Amino acid sequence: MNSGHTVFRQLLQYLPRHEFNVCVSRYRGEHWAKSFSTFDQFLCLAYAQMAGRESLRDIQTCLNSHKEKLYHIGFRGDVARTTLADANERRDWRIFQDFGQILIGIAQKLYKGDPLAIELKQPLYAFESTTIDLCLTLFPWAEFRKTKAAVKMHTLIDLRGSIPTFVAITTGKVNDVKLLDKMPVQEDAIYTMDRGYVDYARLYSFHKQGAFFVIRAKIQAPLFCTKRQGSRYTG
Repeated sequence: MNSGHTVFRQLLQYLPRHEFNVCVSRYRGEHWAKSFSTFDQFLCLAYAQMAGRESLRDIQTCLNSHKEKLYHIGFRGDVARTTLADANERRDWRIFQDFGQILIGIAQKLYKGDPLAIELKQPLYAFESTTIDLCLTLFPWAEFRKTKAAVKMHTLIDLRGSIPTFVAITTGKVNDVKLLDKMPVQEDAIYTMDRGYVDYARLYSFHKQGAFFVIRAKIQAPLFCTKRQGSRYTG
């Protein structure tokens, strides 16, 4: 019988546990916990992401199918669907946000020297959004259209390593350009966007922060008209 560590356990060895504990203390993640710790919750969420689990019951069933191995993976409490649901509802989500930013910083350092298709020394980012359709009956708060609900996921990707460094989720009605106000900007970095983000006041803030942007211009009518043909002007 193989007595070595599982693949999941080996991946966990690269996590900076001290930094995770700092994030937990910052938002008092263990204030009400009795047996199911914040790290237990993190392990459940990480396993669900890696294994493609789609529900709390799915997570519970898969983990408890090898219950005797959970302690060796790192779990110190029992995995129950209701306990995980309570933790997801009550614990401060900023614990995982802050820890995620720490992991992103580690990944960016690892890929910092990777070459791009073009010769650039500066960091290169791409910013875009995608619309996720939802059922209006189940998600009435996700306003989009009269007969359809949706959310938008706005993502900033570091193109060295394809690492998502910023993600924001809004209702479908939110204009993409408004997320430029929340997007973190790094000095000397280059940001690429499509024409939906043309807003000169917001783009000027990139210049003031020492960053650069590449964006497709919107098609506009001529500024000067030299001849009139019927009801139309031609430049």
